[in-house]
Amino acid sequence: MAYLYNNPADFTDELTEGFVAAYPQWVRRVPGGVVRSSRPAPGQVAVVIGGGSGHYPAFAGLVGPGLAHGAAMGNIFASPSAQQVYSVAKAAQNGGGVLFSYGNYAGDVLNFTQAQDRLIAEGIPARTVTVTDDVSSAPLTETARRRGIAGDLTVFKVAGACADAGADLDEVVRMAARANDRTRSFGVAFAGCTLPGSAEPLFTVPAGKMAVGLGIHGEPGISERDMPTADEAAELFVTTLLADLPEEVAASGDVSGSRIGLILNGLGSVKSEELFVVYRRVRQLLDDVGITVVEPEVGELVTSFQMAGASLTLFWLDDELERYWTAPASTPAYRKGVVAETEQGTAEAEHAEFGTAELPAASASSREAAEGVQAILEAVKALLDEKAAELGRLDSVAGDGDHGIGMQRGATAAAAAGREALSAGAGAGTLLQLAGDAWADKAGGTSGALWGLALNTVGAHVGNDMPPDAVSVSAGIAEAGKKIQQFGKASLGDKTLLDVLLPFSDTLSEQVEAGASLRAAWARAAEVAERAAEATAQMVPKMGRARPLAEKSLGTPDPGAVSMAMVARTIERQLYKGEPGPEPQEHEGEPHA
Repeated sequence: MAYLYNNPADFTDELTEGFVAAYPQWVRRVPGGVVRSSRPAPGQVAVVIGGGSGHYPAFAGLVGPGLAHGAAMGNIFASPSAQQVYSVAKAAQNGGGVLFSYGNYAGDVLNFTQAQDRLIAEGIPARTVTVTDDVSSAPLTETARRRGIAGDLTVFKVAGACADAGADLDEVVRMAARANDRTRSFGVAFAGCTLPGSAEPLFTVPAGKMAVGLGIHGEPGISERDMPTADEAAELFVTTLLADLPEEVAASGDVSGSRIGLILNGLGSVKSEELFVVYRRVRQLLDDVGITVVEPEVGELVTSFQMAGASLTLFWLDDELERYWTAPASTPAYRKGVVAETEQGTAEAEHAEFGTAELPAASASSREAAEGVQAILEAVKALLDEKAAELGRLDSVAGDGDHGIGMQRGATAAAAAGREALSAGAGAGTLLQLAGDAWADKAGGTSGALWGLALNTVGAHVGNDMPPDAVSVSAGIAEAGKKIQQFGKASLGDKTLLDVLLPFSDTLSEQVEAGASLRAAWARAAEVAERAAEATAQMVPKMGRARPLAEKSLGTPDPGAVSMAMVARTIERQLYKGEPGPEPQEHEGEPHA
């Protein structure tokens, strides 16, 4: 369990404050994360990494000469928002463009991609290399769908060293992609982790068993097997990874004579002494097949809070990759060799502050309607405060258990932004858009990005000239569904929130076109949403962190679908409060976690 924390909602901010205070010679804080405390040479490529907190030393601990130039820091196990990533990249970049690199998780892809697009629109070159080293998360024929786990370090290390050597953006991208192509990792766990403020671990492992093929966000393993000895664990690691060789290595037909970088990684509660026992046997097995290990790393490099587990990473080197793997680096948590003094002294680089621009003009009727919109946001916040733990439990069945707290953070931020906008005289559309920005920024993760997109889209359709009506709201929700499909790459039947949003939107539009009021149309659509959420229990996930654990999720509805149905029903009740007529009754079919 987590022992030392104050308010769990403040945990990431407070750990960042303490981290920066401890290591000012390496890092300084900017909105969204940290960057190097010294400015890189003009024209140097900036390598910006990131992901959720809870993985230290990844990601902030890997910022410094020879490694990353900046790290975007999300909440525990939640991807940083697009705004956070953008802000860190703006602070880190110094004229040579930006390479983003991060583990291949849906929320990270969504938010980093948004930030990349924004940089490019401003004339700053930006590229991405996602890390896909986890052999358990997809077969060899589908490596692009694999997750990123401890192999993050090999890609970050090569990219950072290449950038610091003066390579241009194309070359840094080429080397990072090559490092990823030649990195393979495999992990096991003996107990799950417990997040600050939580009473239960995200998953448990039966006594005498271990989970095989785990992620780094508290996801349970792909399967279970008997608890091994240290030597048996080493043999499982090595045989699994030698059966999943990079294409070039496999084509040679013989691993004898190969040179590899190696990471034997503790995930939080398996300590260095235990890892050394395992490494002893790993090294024997690799020596037996003629593989040379180059500067191995044994210890905690990419953790999962206090999870009891370990992983092995093999990084198949060539001359170029070995040069960068062995190059000096100096960060708060990773040091190798002696780094040349090539960077300038401390300097305040450009960064993007969070904030709002001057509010657009709004009619009196729109400003009055904004009060009703704010009442809805407050009701949604209250709902998610109540349901956060239940939604987290649903999410922990085949995911990382953070959906409830992520939704709670998003709704809390949206309500706070709405209050501020309302007091400043915002119209209904602007209030929704500012609430969407705040939701995306504070919730992070996939759901944060998608809810932020939805609120922004509906706000744009509602506008500030007239009060929201059935036509503008239904059109906005329909457009939001299309954008989420395009942005998230999911479809109906993939076991995501779209399995509720799309039938809800279709029903709402049909009812509005038939002449129903917004209240009546919404009530009918909310009923459809509840049935759709329940139906996801019989689906297999095809997107997101639950995908590698598809069979485990059968029988459990998708948490994103359930939360969307809950929100739809809560909004229906608020609509009834704003119009004459009887309050809606509780529905037996309402999904409950």
